[in-house]
Amino acid sequence: MSENKIPSASFGVVGGSGTLSSNFPANFTGDDVKILEDNLRFATPYGESPAMRLFSVGETRVLTVKMHGWRSGVTRADASRQVFWVFREAGVENIISEGGVGTVNTLLDIRDFLIPDDYLDMSMRKDVMLDGRYLLVMRDALCPEIRQALIESTKKHFDGRIFTRGVYANTDGRHFESPAEIAMLKGHADIVGQSICPEVYLAREIGACYAGVYYTVNYGEGIKKWSHETMSDIFYDDADGIGRIILDAIRILANKEKNCECRSLRKETLLKDVYNSESAKG
Repeated sequence: MSENKIPSASFGVVGGSGTLSSNFPANFTGDDVKILEDNLRFATPYGESPAMRLFSVGETRVLTVKMHGWRSGVTRADASRQVFWVFREAGVENIISEGGVGTVNTLLDIRDFLIPDDYLDMSMRKDVMLDGRYLLVMRDALCPEIRQALIESTKKHFDGRIFTRGVYANTDGRHFESPAEIAMLKGHADIVGQSICPEVYLAREIGACYAGVYYTVNYGEGIKKWSHETMSDIFYDDADGIGRIILDAIRILANKEKNCECRSLRKETLLKDVYNSESAKG
């Protein structure tokens, strides 16, 4: 059942495959982490939102959603619109995303972490927006301050290899990429997945900072063979660690004054008259 009143929250977490099996952050309750409300659904202009959870880390209130809001019967574009419309109405200013990704760079191995500093949109979902009132400058699209918090937190909780920059190539899915597609991306991207776009655009549109932490769970086709069993082991065994990384990043950011330029990179559109006239027709 849809709720009418959206609770306030300064942080949003877009959960992916990395935290799905851990029921994030339910396994971390106690101390400063508390579940405040659960199974919240809200009416949005794009349909009913996916179920959301409101929790706190100390005094910081966080809204989180599982698996990017993707679910049967709802397009991925609408799922993203629903999630980010709710984030906007809640007053979310900082968004952390996570997910399992494939490798494109042949130097990467399974179970490496990468906190990207740029992206490459190879998807067809390019015109996904809430209202089109803004010109979105995509310089520093992945907030350097959230990225730094994720880097610090990942180093604290993970002993393996951590790559502190790189390019995330976004494809449509739901299938994995072909060997030819991976070959095409080589030299242009380091990891490949299906979620950073349109999330990175919608975050900038609502005036929020956005960055993510990504865990390699398979090799891109044509690089090395990989097994579904390995992916399954990662899915169930490593979720708690990814949850801890996110929670510690929130703690770091909540106690720090942010000085990034993310919000200044959302500009008023120069096509204002066009959008106003289209709105009037509707």
